[in-house]
Amino acid sequence: MKAVIITIGNEILKGRTVNTNFSDIGKILTYAGYDVIKGIIVPDNLEQIAGAFKEAASIADLIVSSGGLGPTYDDMTLKGFSMAFNLKMERNDNAMNMVLKKVHTLTPEREKMGMIPENSIPIENKAGTAPGIYENISGKVFIILPGVPREVEAIMKEVEQRIRIKDFHYVDRSIDLHDAKESLLAPLIAKLMKEYGDRAYIKTHPKLDNGKPWVEVEVSASGTDTDEVENFVSRILEIIEKEAGKNNYE
Repeated sequence: MKAVIITIGNEILKGRTVNTNFSDIGKILTYAGYDVIKGIIVPDNLEQIAGAFKEAASIADLIVSSGGLGPTYDDMTLKGFSMAFNLKMERNDNAMNMVLKKVHTLTPEREKMGMIPENSIPIENKAGTAPGIYENISGKVFIILPGVPREVEAIMKEVEQRIRIKDFHYVDRSIDLHDAKESLLAPLIAKLMKEYGDRAYIKTHPKLDNGKPWVEVEVSASGTDTDEVENFVSRILEIIEKEAGKNNYE
């Protein structure tokens, strides 16, 4: 199952805000069984937001967006989403009640957060005011989130079990090889990827400690049997550690 993550906001593109939402959502989706194949960042612009949702829906089974659900003029994600799929925006009683639980009195700006695309399901935001949105269109699942990281985290906790792929187990382990250089490890990693690459992903991460290089080697794999996947990853890491020690990749 493939997933695309969309981030919406001028502040991301300008570099004013670091896109931690992408890494947090990506990690959750990976452990839930999805292959995150693309990230899209767009400004607060209706046409570009609509285009991002259309593009994502053309290549993925699950689309998760963050940003643009608040009360201000530049919060236009739901309008852009509705534009992409010709949906009507409508007042949703459940969404409005979620907003009222947080603010007690409505203003036009607050009421905006209770207006959602037709047929969508509001998701309670326990860390903020604007509800998240869950919608299924022709088998494509969309989860639309606010942009505040703590609110993204809270809503993803609410939907994580709903989107998790049954009987899927993802394992990610790493070892630190001190005094090793990435370029000298490269032939070994290439050889192992040729042998195990259909089941595992092996990645080196070069590091520097007080001017001295070392390498973190990451091995990840997935499957239906947790113990089998754990043992498989451990076996590859043991091979790497043994070969690195034996051949002194400095």
